Order: sequence, then C-alpha cells, then structure tokens
Amino acid sequence: MSEHKQRGFTLYELLVTLVVIGIVLTIGIPNLGDFTRNGRITGTANDLHSSFMVARSEAARAKTNVTICASADPMGAANCDGGSFEEGWIVFVDVDGDIERADVGADIEYLLRRHPPVHETMTINTNGATFFSFAANGLGRGAVGGVNPLVSAMICDGRGVQVVGGGSSSARRLVVTPVGRSVVIRDNDLIAGSGDAC
Repeated sequence: MSEHKQRGFTLYELLVTLVVIGIVLTIGIPNLGDFTRNGRITGTANDLHSSFMVARSEAARAKTNVTICASADPMGAANCDGGSFEEGWIVFVDVDGDIERADVGADIEYLLRRHPPVHETMTINTNGATFFSFAANGLGRGAVGGVNPLVSAMICDGRGVQVVGGGSSSARRLVVTPVGRSVVIRDNDLIAGSGDAC
C-alpha cells in the first residue's frame, strides 16, 4: 500500500490561532478608531491651512484680493452666505474686495478652491468669524465692512481637547496672524492654554 501524508491543522493549532487573532483584535480595534479620528482631524486642519496658503500666494502672484469664506453650499453655488466652516469653505478672487463672490462687470470672481462639509462628528469653532481676506500684496486686510476676520479656528471632535500621545492634542488649532501667516498647532499644552473652546 502507498503511504499518504496528512495535510491540515490539528485542533490545538486551530484553537491557538483563534486565541491569538482574538487578542490582536481586542487590542487593535480601539486603537484603529483613535487612529481614524486623529487622521480625520489632522486632514481637516491641513486642508484649511493649505487653503490659507493658496489664498495668500495667489493674492501676491495675481496682485488682487483673495478671500476665504465659510459657505453653506461650497460644492454648488459657492457663495459667502453666512454658513459655517463646518459646512465647507471656498477660496476665490475677490475683485471688488467686498468678501462676497459675484460677477463684477466683465470680471468674474472665480473660485480657486472649494472644500466640502467636514465629517459630521467634527466641529470648527471660529468664534463667529466667517472669512479672512488677503490684499494684493499677500498681507491680511483686517476687518472688512466692520466685520472682523478669522483669527483662530479650533478643529475638534467628540473627544474635545485631550492628550492622545506624545504631547499631541486630540484637537487642532489654526492660528492666523493679522498679516496672514497661518500655522496649525497640535501641542496639547498650547491648545489647552489658548482659551479657545471646541
């Protein structure tokens, strides 16, 4: 008779494998949720920061006003209509400098960038500010029509402001200087000491 070799797993090998998979999933799934939330916060902060950088460089390059504003319909009509940054934002060439996107004679205040609404679990607190405008020299214009521009934005989720590792915060804070320089802060001590709330 010919000899046949058996292939497969023994019951003990299968049980040990299932126990190891169970341990890995127990440890890994909660960390995966934090990883996803941290990535979402960081991505939104970087998107808003890059919008400021695009607006500033385009204002200096094209020698015209460029405005970033919150929009309730950034993917559609894309106007500065009193929406919040959570609903999305637009960056556009503001030919007449009135922080409203509209046709101006033969010139069209064209869009440079638009951002859709942020994830439903996130908030962006700007203390009521809905715009920031750059002048033709690339510097911030300050208040326009008696309305103050955005100075800082707290980007948070349900965790609020807490340490998530390495001194980093679960929230991000975008700070914009009057001249238009912007920076994203992720250090928990700096965010917690800022006085801004989620």
